[in-house]
Amino acid sequence: MPVLKIRRLSTFQTILLGFLLVILIGAVLLSLPIAGKNRQGTPFLDALFTATSALCVTGLVVRDTATYWSIFGKVVILLLIQIGGLGVVTIATVFTRLAGKKIGLQQRSVLQDSVAAPQLGGIIQYMKWILTVTLVTEAAGAVLLFTVFAGEYGVPKGLALSVFHSISAFCNAGFDLMGEKARFSSMTFYHNNVSINVVLMLLIVVGGIGFQTLDDIRTNRTRLGRYRLQSKLILVTSAVLILIPAILFYFFEYAHLSGGERVLVSLFQSVTTRTAGFNTADFAEMSEAGQLLSILLMLVGGCPGSTAGGMKTTTLAVLVIAAVAVFRRRERGAVFGRTVPAGIVRSAAAILVAYLTLFLTVSAIICRVEELTLLTAMFETASAIGTVGLTLGVTPQLGQLSKCLLIFLMYFGRVGGLTLIFAALPNAEPVCARFPEETVSVG
Repeated sequence: MPVLKIRRLSTFQTILLGFLLVILIGAVLLSLPIAGKNRQGTPFLDALFTATSALCVTGLVVRDTATYWSIFGKVVILLLIQIGGLGVVTIATVFTRLAGKKIGLQQRSVLQDSVAAPQLGGIIQYMKWILTVTLVTEAAGAVLLFTVFAGEYGVPKGLALSVFHSISAFCNAGFDLMGEKARFSSMTFYHNNVSINVVLMLLIVVGGIGFQTLDDIRTNRTRLGRYRLQSKLILVTSAVLILIPAILFYFFEYAHLSGGERVLVSLFQSVTTRTAGFNTADFAEMSEAGQLLSILLMLVGGCPGSTAGGMKTTTLAVLVIAAVAVFRRRERGAVFGRTVPAGIVRSAAAILVAYLTLFLTVSAIICRVEELTLLTAMFETASAIGTVGLTLGVTPQLGQLSKCLLIFLMYFGRVGGLTLIFAALPNAEPVCARFPEETVSVG
């Protein structure tokens, strides 16, 4: 009698299936009549799109969050955002601990990969620290936002708006409840409100730079020499990707604004384009050059081990370091007194190829199917694969095929390209022989 072999899921498959399961549960809940204000029920594809966008902390919507969903629907979306920001495995581990069960070695290994922890030892304490940072930061953000929203909306509604937008900003989700302000989208109504802008930008940056970097800042403070190489790369790359685009936006966009407003709007758009999805200016009114710059920023995404998705800042940094090494005719790239391993460079190159291939392919399909300009299709596609959530206003009008493609891209961008590929492909078998080398001319 043949013996049935049960194949254990790999770490990557566990992460993928965990995200997929929560997305499906969220889609079912959002499709219920109680989730919509009209109590008519929502088409499953729209509910699936919204659930994916929320769990993958993207922010693209086909139904206005403020005016379409009921309180139940908004709570479901908020929970999906929080779960997606922290990671499905992290939330599952929390409930396992609350149930009084022990966390086995296999579960710890999955958790380590899920939160991109540097080592397996102390992973539970690290997870507790992540939860503490998340809750404290979101609470602080909600209190600061409440000082503005309470005066405009009253205490009950002001508190709800403050909590929702604080969580959405820290998790880099970009969902907002400002749709009831006719003709204003996202946070454009508050483009000149310094308090709202500063608080949201701080929440976005703190949530998007990664918990390892925050741990380095907590542990080493101003002793930069003791920071991990990853933290140094993240801080430098993030600073460059915020300041340079902000300067470009200031000089080439928003000429109709006054000096102070122009600085605030330019800085906010530079921060939000890589990860968050909030906007204080209408991207549809931006020049094509500005939209192209935004697309490039969205493709980069956030930082590893953070609440953000996308290709990641470290991927870009490693590729730049490798390119500089080639230009200087050196065998290996080095930075901050450390050599970047060749395997990391190969992984970064593979991620770039995967993201660009999907990005360009889906952009071309949406451009052709929806009869949009290529730049518009690229903007929506970059927003999805970078899990950003910015839009030129065409997402709600997309057909079923385009929505399905964007759903896949949001999922791909959040779980990570290599995670999806490693989960789909079988484990590599050991290679006992090597083929002879032969040079190939490139460039």
